[in-house]
Amino acid sequence: QVQLVESGGGLVQAGGSLRLSCATSTHTFSNSVMGWFRQAPGKERDFVSAINRSTGSTYYADSVKGRFTISRDNAKRTVYLQMNSLKPEDTAVYYCAVGPYSSTYYQARNPSQYDSWGQGTQVTVSS
Repeated sequence: QVQLVESGGGLVQAGGSLRLSCATSTHTFSNSVMGWFRQAPGKERDFVSAINRSTGSTYYADSVKGRFTISRDNAKRTVYLQMNSLKPEDTAVYYCAVGPYSSTYYQARNPSQYDSWGQGTQVTVSS
């Protein structure tokens, strides 16, 4: 199973920025998708963003479009989530996930598309 290690979470004021990182143990980069989800207390886990490793196609939830940017470094086997203009409603535990298949936008939004998950990193945005 792929191991994922997230980092970069923390406490930031509204309007600030954070960059999350997710390092993977896998050497397989073709035909796979990497995604970020988040879960606030008492709420379901929601899709944030995803990137296809082979094509570089990126997808975003409407709530983060224009503020968050996903990218990947294949040499480092790492995916990043740059989060700008953070809002208090972005407060959540952020999870990185990897799936074995290159995905469309609608597939990438579905947690079942992913078979390995990180432990999560807390992001707190104060008002």
